[in-house]
Amino acid sequence: MLEQPSFGRRLKQLRTERGLSQAALAGDGMSTGYLSRLESGARQPTERAVTHLAGQLGISPADFEESRAASLAQSLSLATSLDSDENSQLLAEALESSHGQDPMLRWQALWLLAQWKRRHGERAAEHAYLKELVEVSEEIGLPELRSRALTQYARSLRVSGEILPAVDAASTAFRLARDHSPATQDIAGALLVLVSVEAEAGRMPDARKHADELTELVEGRSDAMWAEAIWTAAALRIRQGEAAAAEALLEQALERFDSRENLSLWLRLRVAMAELQLQKFPPDADAAQRCIEAAEAGLPFAGTPPLEQALTALRARLAFHEGRHPDARALLDRLSRSELRLPYQTQIRLEVLENQLKILSGDEDEGLAGLQRLAVKAQENSAIDLAAEIWRLAAECLMQARARAQGDPAATAAGTPAPPGAAGDLPA
Repeated sequence: MLEQPSFGRRLKQLRTERGLSQAALAGDGMSTGYLSRLESGARQPTERAVTHLAGQLGISPADFEESRAASLAQSLSLATSLDSDENSQLLAEALESSHGQDPMLRWQALWLLAQWKRRHGERAAEHAYLKELVEVSEEIGLPELRSRALTQYARSLRVSGEILPAVDAASTAFRLARDHSPATQDIAGALLVLVSVEAEAGRMPDARKHADELTELVEGRSDAMWAEAIWTAAALRIRQGEAAAAEALLEQALERFDSRENLSLWLRLRVAMAELQLQKFPPDADAAQRCIEAAEAGLPFAGTPPLEQALTALRARLAFHEGRHPDARALLDRLSRSELRLPYQTQIRLEVLENQLKILSGDEDEGLAGLQRLAVKAQENSAIDLAAEIWRLAAECLMQARARAQGDPAATAAGTPAPPGAAGDLPA
């Protein structure tokens, strides 16, 4: 049976492919108003209407239903041959009416659409596509496809702050890739996410073991996978207090990774180095500024809303480090007026910075209550490392504020306590 709205979409596609107006397709046997309602999905087609329209189009009535899989295949071809918002939207529409069709075609469509949503920072939509991708992968049963779907789904769970489910998904993805996939990229991709979520969950020995396995796996390469592996290892070293080793690894990535390979990743590496410079003691604000400027110079060529927001957040942290609190507040206000497309961890850290500013401006009760709420939220999401960082910053900021209130010259000379930097963040 022909169902709406898939029938209407297919009818409109066939009409426009033939260059027909609604009046020309309707002919003498149908009103254009009724045809318009059929195309919009507002009316269910009758047998008589289907027969008339099939005759006008020169097709069999059965072609309206049988063409759904072909429509998805056609949309896939368009989306893969020319990456554009228009083609991706057509693919999304074709996917909606593809249930019951070839699961391999649906898997490819879901994969492309999830990537499209990720590039645009539409994390909720990406997450929904990836969840369905995992389900289709189970239906197909190929271990390699299951591993790839679970790897991306685990990354999405981590970005959303769902740490323990992310650990489970990443662990399964790694096991499947290690046991069944001959592709190094599958194993390395699963390890990248596994290290990230293990670190977020406070499982540092496991994260360090898998990070070492990852860097050994990509040794001798200099591509995007290698750069992300080195970044991951550097971020883990920062979390373990090995700042010098982390900086050496990031310097290696910056020197060897060619921007022509992946300009977006090249820019994100500079953001990571800027954040590391702010985490050093004492912070190197000048080096951080140079990295920020280098990344901003590339925005016209590879800028995305998430990257632009990440740089604004980084400038806010730099202003905080330098004691320019009004500038930091202004940058946070700018971000608050936008739909944030940043990972969960970064958004939490921005809220931490906002509460630190409240404490240092004299509003201790509200600032401390806000930090407590964020730390509890991180603990509930099993982000143990992030929760510990928030409690530490709360104590340091409160001590600093009270020392300043008492006119302690040593506290004034010490400057502003470090904000929640993201140098320890792993690639999202």
